[in-house]
Amino acid sequence: MFNIISYLLFLVISSYITIDVGRRCFNSGKVYLEYLIKDKDLCLTVNRILLGSYYLVNLGYIALNLSFWKKISNWEALLTTVSIRIGMIVLILCTLHFINILMLYVLRKKLTIK
Repeated sequence: MFNIISYLLFLVISSYITIDVGRRCFNSGKVYLEYLIKDKDLCLTVNRILLGSYYLVNLGYIALNLSFWKKISNWEALLTTVSIRIGMIVLILCTLHFINILMLYVLRKKLTIK
């Protein structure tokens, strides 16, 4: 029973965090991409591709993460397991965000179209 509760709790929290962060990065990233890419249609296409890739990687990791859990037998183990797994998701989200920003920064001269 504790495993099912932990799975549901983890899925709800991590999916919400992933979708909310993705939506925020998509909306805020428009300005940065528009600075780099003057073509608004290309900018929107690149932003949508980044968002789709972001969702696929993170939601796939969340789904795979469930298969590596051990049996949870009490509330303390439930909270510990869920918090550690959510912490890992947040760290992965931060890493992917900074990798995207770094890659756009490195490629800015090639992307800057006037």
